[in-house]
Amino acid sequence: MHSAKSLLNILSSADLSRLIEMAWEDRTPFDAIERLYGLNESRVIEIMRSELKRSSFELWRKRVTGRVTKHKTLRSKDVGRAYCPTQYKNK
Repeated sequence: MHSAKSLLNILSSADLSRLIEMAWEDRTPFDAIERLYGLNESRVIEIMRSELKRSSFELWRKRVTGRVTKHKTLRSKDVGRAYCPTQYKNK
């Protein structure tokens, strides 16, 4: 297993930025992050802990803990997409 620090060396700055963005997004489940980057929820938490200020990390953890949309198995079957339609405004 790689440590959060060594994972940061593997990810490009663009990938790290996108991973953090996806983790903050309400509708992007951890499963989507795992599919793209091979990092499960606990690894994402490690990275968020190392990359965010403590107060930001605590706010994020409070926000995503138990959030149905962040955990695919808890989601309603009616939610068919992993992002908001306005997410990619520059396309």
